[in-house]
Amino acid sequence: MTTTGLDPARLPTHIACVMDGNGRWAEQRGLKRTDGHAAGEEALLDAIEGALELGVDWLTVYAFSTENWRRPTDEVRFLMRFNENLLLRRRDELHDRGVRIRFIGRRDWRVPKRLLRRMDESVELTAGNRTLTVTIAFNYGAQAELVDAIRQLVTSGVDPADIYEALVGKYLYDPEMPAVDLWIRTSGEYRLSNFLIWQSAYAEMVFVDAFWPDFRRGHLRDAIVEYQRRSRRFGGLSD
Repeated sequence: MTTTGLDPARLPTHIACVMDGNGRWAEQRGLKRTDGHAAGEEALLDAIEGALELGVDWLTVYAFSTENWRRPTDEVRFLMRFNENLLLRRRDELHDRGVRIRFIGRRDWRVPKRLLRRMDESVELTAGNRTLTVTIAFNYGAQAELVDAIRQLVTSGVDPADIYEALVGKYLYDPEMPAVDLWIRTSGEYRLSNFLIWQSAYAEMVFVDAFWPDFRRGHLRDAIVEYQRRSRRFGGLSD
């Protein structure tokens, strides 16, 4: 991967990615929607390799949303099996590369217990790795995350007068997760889709026309170059 035009001293610490367009990619080729999800595995692994090559610290990907349960039953079942098999196929490889695997999202009755066990096994296996943290948002929705955080604040008896931004952050699914610097969405769509809304308050957003199965580390590199072109003022003024 070429790094021309990229400043290694100004890499985003945390990149978040909406892996969008699998179904449309498949439909354009006369394939089943599930074939598009399967093809997205190579894109995910290549994006992870790109993040490792560049030295990115955190990569969070949107694998299954709280709204995705509305999809056809066969597609949902495929995604449950596919994500379980993906972990079984790839977690040792990622562990050897120094990748720490984490998950955010609701662990409710809809997620098969066997998949939850695979998730827990992957987290435990890679817990000591620090080269790159890959967080998989599964059965995740940003609004659900905020509702769950508020519920915990209420049940813990926190005085409303004592609630502030950093405290709310401690009640999110992963309090260790840093703020998102670069937020990427593929497939040419321009929507937040309920993904990391709190963490992305000051993220730079880059929208990529390619469908997710066609996404490669070169797209990741180009998005970082675009990120580095921008002036991040966080509500203030640039120098």
